[in-house]
Amino acid sequence: MADGPAPRRRTRRTDPGRRDRIIDACLDVVVANGVSGTSHRRVAEAADVPLGSMTYHFTGMDELLREAFTRYARTVSDRFERRMSEAADVGEARRAVVAMITSDVVTSRRDLVLTHELYTLAAREPAFRDITNAWMARSRHALERHFDPTTARLVDALIEGLTIHRALDTPQDPPGGGAGYDTALVVDAVERVTADPG
Repeated sequence: MADGPAPRRRTRRTDPGRRDRIIDACLDVVVANGVSGTSHRRVAEAADVPLGSMTYHFTGMDELLREAFTRYARTVSDRFERRMSEAADVGEARRAVVAMITSDVVTSRRDLVLTHELYTLAAREPAFRDITNAWMARSRHALERHFDPTTARLVDALIEGLTIHRALDTPQDPPGGGAGYDTALVVDAVERVTADPG
């Protein structure tokens, strides 16, 4: 039996962050091309992974999109919950809601596109509606720290509606010109919805 060093085993190169990178890249591709323009090839290129990695990590595009939009919704919900948990009373909660509408919820074109692409999918596919329902439930639960359940539901709808209006509004839209849905208007809307009925 010959002595000598044992043959070196070839170690397999690992990429433990690959799955997460694919999910993040999927969101980037959706922003750039919409859901309809998102493909395995485009996501693989954006993530800088072999095309075969797509089918190794995900059973199909639906699973990848569900994972990606779940991550996006969770990120926005986490931000929302932090805001509400930092409010010490109803007054601070109202100010937090105004801040979310004017600067937090849809903070960029990326957020706007991803939110609307998710809503479009949810309107057609029950699996994606589960994501939006969970997102809304978390939002209402966070609001219920400071408001009764009915008011929390109304405030949640107000946040969503005004956020979308502000994001899509243009300076010439309001009567007489000027920036629509400015902070003063948002403050007034929040105060009206959360006013004590007594």
